[in-house]
Amino acid sequence: MRNNLVQIKAYSQGGQNGVGGPSDFRKEQENPDNFLDAYSQAVMTVAERLGPSVLSIKTTHEVNARTPRGVVPFDMTGGGSGVIITPDGYILTNSHVVRNTKGLEVSFSDGRSFPAQVVGEDPDTDLAVIRIPSANLPAAQLGDSDRLKVGQLVIAIGNPFGFQATVTAGVVSATGRTMRSQSGRLIENIIQTDAALNPGNSGGPLVDSRGRVVGINTAIIQYAQGICFAIPINTARWVAGLLIKDGKIRRAYLGIMGQNKPFNKFELRRHGLNNVAGVEVHQVVKESPAERAGIRPGDIIVSINENSIKSVDEIQRQLAKAEIGTELSITVLRDGNKLALKAQAQAAS
Repeated sequence: MRNNLVQIKAYSQGGQNGVGGPSDFRKEQENPDNFLDAYSQAVMTVAERLGPSVLSIKTTHEVNARTPRGVVPFDMTGGGSGVIITPDGYILTNSHVVRNTKGLEVSFSDGRSFPAQVVGEDPDTDLAVIRIPSANLPAAQLGDSDRLKVGQLVIAIGNPFGFQATVTAGVVSATGRTMRSQSGRLIENIIQTDAALNPGNSGGPLVDSRGRVVGINTAIIQYAQGICFAIPINTARWVAGLLIKDGKIRRAYLGIMGQNKPFNKFELRRHGLNNVAGVEVHQVVKESPAERAGIRPGDIIVSINENSIKSVDEIQRQLAKAEIGTELSITVLRDGNKLALKAQAQAAS
């Protein structure tokens, strides 16, 4: 079986080092059971390795219900999944799983349970870190989501509908997707997979065939079949580090309200632009970086730090990259003239 796994790895590398070339591939095709056995072995190995690192999260929320006697508060329970990322009890999950919770409890596959506390959450990426009072825990190995390829085998582990330690397998259907978070910001480089996800899988790991976490499962498209999404682990690693350190993510903001403004061919030629649209400013927040930079209602933002701005989402992307305290170079169109302005990247309160 080990030989089969080695050969399959060699095929994916194009038969390097003289192993797993066309003749070997033809031999394996003559015995398809070898492929199925290798596939099964890979999934079983990952499930055994990652199972102890994947937790069930039980949440309690306080909600209000209208009754004949008036509004009555009561506790409602929910659930999700999480994955241990450090031996001293830090757990990565989704923001929407733990947001506004009254109580948290995590359970291991061996039946142990611990109360948990929220360390920090980031609704803009739908990620959160919680912690339990325990040590010497089996932390999962984190992979590199930038190296994922379409068609690559991935395995999802979680607790859909409360069924603990459920394993599903599929492939990477696409990479580089974007998805809008509950806060309205776009999450970049989303992984699309057909590994089956259901309510309760949220926050659980998406894992490659070597047992390395490459994504955090986050969403499905309702009524669709086999269209599921995961936040890339490279994003999650960065967010988790800041949440553990500071308890929150500090992102730059500009302080404007605006909408996309398409350009006609005359405007493109006149101003030497290559973007088909800009962002027209409708309102500027008082004492914001935009106001201090001299941005006014009616201005059309066309670039930030020499990067073309074609939409409000593009502004958010550029602000997400900016370090707090650094200077932003902003180009705007005003009364037919192109102006260069400077703004300081300031953290939103």
